[in-house]
Amino acid sequence: MDILKPINLSTKELDESQSLTSVEMGKLWATYNGNSMSIQILNYFLQHCNDEYIKTLLENGIALSRDFIQRIEGFFKKGNFPIPVGFTNDDVNLGAPRLYEDVFYVHYLKYAAKAGLSIYAVAIPLVMREDIREFFVYCMQSTTIFLGQINEVLFEKKLISKPPIIPTPEGTDYIQKQNYLKGFVGDIRPLHALEITHLYDNIENNTTSKALLLGFHQIVKDEKIKALFKRGLDMTDKAVKQYMEKLHKENLLSPSFIDHLVTTSTYPPFSDKIMLFHKVDMFSMKIRSFGNSLAVNGRRDIAMLYGRTLINIGLFVDDGANILIDKGWMESPPKAYDRT
Repeated sequence: MDILKPINLSTKELDESQSLTSVEMGKLWATYNGNSMSIQILNYFLQHCNDEYIKTLLENGIALSRDFIQRIEGFFKKGNFPIPVGFTNDDVNLGAPRLYEDVFYVHYLKYAAKAGLSIYAVAIPLVMREDIREFFVYCMQSTTIFLGQINEVLFEKKLISKPPIIPTPEGTDYIQKQNYLKGFVGDIRPLHALEITHLYDNIENNTTSKALLLGFHQIVKDEKIKALFKRGLDMTDKAVKQYMEKLHKENLLSPSFIDHLVTTSTYPPFSDKIMLFHKVDMFSMKIRSFGNSLAVNGRRDIAMLYGRTLINIGLFVDDGANILIDKGWMESPPKAYDRT
């Protein structure tokens, strides 16, 4: 950027064979696994897509994931780091019947892109090696442009409405009373802009998560995983309705459920392994989202809702991880020395 004066402290050339730090290992490893999963999921979606604009979005998503993986493999090979197994063609049946309608793919891509951004945003300030930091900046910029395309398709095709409109303040204002924090009884203030933002975002994320889970629940083979998915469906449905109620009570628009975009097919296009990993990963990402929501929230009733959801999500992720471990499906992230 032209407004920033350059600072050139280092006179050494970059040594690409230097050892990766824990941050670099962890974030590259997580990005690799997430994108190897995305490629298999999106490849199947692409087999059942009629809309030309949505097809282009899917192709762009696959191209980005492949590009990210190729670049990460370059870092790993130079650093003698073992390439993760991730997910392969064995985890998807491209010939399976359609499980979701075209419109669902756009909502899914938005959710997945937002999840990716959360990984890259944490990595950038912590990565010290210039080439790897530039890689995550590239991931952030590419995904941001991609999200712009997704939002354009959603809005122009009237698949989504704008977030709620609130009045422009007439001037600056300061909070005068402690009852600003109340939310259960008595004089309860209207929601402020940041509370509305995160309620809207959590509803948008969780309606997509629920629809994906509904399809997975129809096709999963393992009964233990099926029971876990049913539990996830019930808790997500209940939580979303509670968040919607907070907006609707103040006559504010909320995103709608998209369960109708799931077909009645019971023929599995995905392995139980990739579906379980996906939902454990998706629910883990929700923990960060709800943490961000709590950080800017100012009403105790909403804080209680988020806190209860976080407990339920934590238990779901723990139970899902245990199943992955029992079945030998969970790759271990890089870890510190065992000094015992």
